[in-house]
Amino acid sequence: MPRRTTPDDGHPRLATIRDVARHAGVSVATVSRILSGTYPSAPSTRAKVMRAVRELDYVANAHARGLAGVRPKSVAIVVNSVISPHYAHVAQGVQEEAAREGRLCIVGTTGGDPERELATIALMRQEQAEAVILVGNIVADDAYRERMANYARALARAGSQLVLCGRPPLGPEVPAIVVEYDNTAGAHAITSHLLAAGHRRILFLGRRTGYTTPDSRIAGYRAALATHHVPHDPGLELDGTMERGEGHRMMRERLDRGPRDFTAVFAGNDLIAAGARDALRERGLRIPDDVSLVGFDDLPPAADIDLTTVQVPHEELGRTAVRLALGGETPGAAQHVLLGTRVVVRDSVRRRPGACRPRPGA
Repeated sequence: MPRRTTPDDGHPRLATIRDVARHAGVSVATVSRILSGTYPSAPSTRAKVMRAVRELDYVANAHARGLAGVRPKSVAIVVNSVISPHYAHVAQGVQEEAAREGRLCIVGTTGGDPERELATIALMRQEQAEAVILVGNIVADDAYRERMANYARALARAGSQLVLCGRPPLGPEVPAIVVEYDNTAGAHAITSHLLAAGHRRILFLGRRTGYTTPDSRIAGYRAALATHHVPHDPGLELDGTMERGEGHRMMRERLDRGPRDFTAVFAGNDLIAAGARDALRERGLRIPDDVSLVGFDDLPPAADIDLTTVQVPHEELGRTAVRLALGGETPGAAQHVLLGTRVVVRDSVRRRPGACRPRPGA
């Protein structure tokens, strides 16, 4: 059977509901009722219609279904990129929970462009998504907060819910849910792990002033130095984005400056750590014998390179976002949930001679 019909101009076109009705020998109304599930039908009639749908490869028009009031329920996730392990794992959590709740999951990408983000959210409103979940590191300036507040109110008017995943809250008057993990506490814990091993010169890779994720991680790093009465040296903080190539660049350029003046490295994420590890090994430096190295996220390639890192509950972040958006007792209200992190100890940190061993349970 043909899977597409061909009009007079010779170009193939998608099958329509009229084609399905003609092929099955029933009325258009019967096909519509069977596909929408809104009206009982004889098993034999349903079988004929569904066979015609398969043979013609018919796909229902989403706009027409929306006009008929049978648009499938869905949640949307909007991310900077789908190739980043961080975004991919959060999206997986969203998809799993959406499926558990009987919803479809729509994914949009922005490349970090605010205008594309705006256009994507507008599209999700048109699709009548029950929740729009925004994930990604951003610059949390006044313009961002105003834009997000407008998004939240527009979605609430449309009966939808804005969820900011890993982004800062907008205030009690804005109808948005915030689900994030404790970047600062995680960074404090991993820095304290290095300090407890006797390291005092800890290089931080991945400072990016004004961006929420690097800012909160470097705040935890600095707070841990202060807690352990170790002087803060701004010269030990290097600027860069959260990519493997950037980790390699930052470390290579630092080693090119002269004699090494650090014994440990805190990479802003595991990708930076992997790039820094490559650069260290190119110079003949061993991990952890010569340089201790830690990361953040516990995503690939952390386990593969035996990296001590901070484990972030990425998939739980996505699952929690969907649960709160769909099951909140006060729809449209501002809510804020902070998930915890934990240090995963592997074999990339060496205890320096003379370092005091931590007390059990400390």
